[in-house]
Amino acid sequence: MPFPEEYSAATDQEVVEWARQGQERAYRELVRRYQRPVFSLIYRMVRDRERAEDLAQETFVKVLNALDSYRSEYKFSSWIFKIANNAAIDQLRRKELNTLSLDGAPDAVTSERQEGTSLQLPHAGESPLEELEARELGGQIESAIARLRPEYRSCILLRHVQGYAYEEIAEMLDLPLGTVKTYIHRARSELRTLLEDARE
Repeated sequence: MPFPEEYSAATDQEVVEWARQGQERAYRELVRRYQRPVFSLIYRMVRDRERAEDLAQETFVKVLNALDSYRSEYKFSSWIFKIANNAAIDQLRRKELNTLSLDGAPDAVTSERQEGTSLQLPHAGESPLEELEARELGGQIESAIARLRPEYRSCILLRHVQGYAYEEIAEMLDLPLGTVKTYIHRARSELRTLLEDARE
C-alpha cells in the first residue's frame, strides 16, 4: 500500500499500517495528529510543563515500540490516550506529586502551549469584562481539577475535556463501566464543592 503525497485525510488505522511497514513519514503523521492532545492530557494530570513534555515523548516512544500490538478494530485515539494516561498516573504515584501543585506560581508556558492546555469556555459576544470573568472561571476549574485524586482526574478530563464516552473511558483505563460512572459522579461533586469554596 503506497504512502500518498496527500495523506492528511487518511484514517488513523491506515497511517498505523504504513508506520508498521517502517515508513517514518507515517509515524511523524501520528505524532502530528496527537502531539498536542497527548501533551494536554498529561499536562493537566501532572501540572508540570517539563515533566509533561518528557512524558509525552515517552508516550510516543512506547507507541512506536508497541504498534504491532494495536488492534485496528479499536480507535487509535483511545489506545494512545490509554498509554498517555498510564504514563501520567505512574508518574504521579512514583513521585507522589502534591495534588495541590497549583498553590505555587504555575509554570510559564508559550501562547501555543496555553491554547493547547487551557479549558475553552464559550465567549461569543462577550464584553472584555465578561471574557475576563470567563478566563478566571476557567482558571478556577483548572485549579479544582488539579486537586482531584488521579483516578478522578483522569476520568473527568477524558469525559469533559477530551469528550470520550463512558464506555471508551472504561476501555482506556481498564475499569468497569460502573466504576467510571462512579468516579465521574464523585469528581463532579468534589469540583462543585471546590468551586463553591473558591467563590466564598
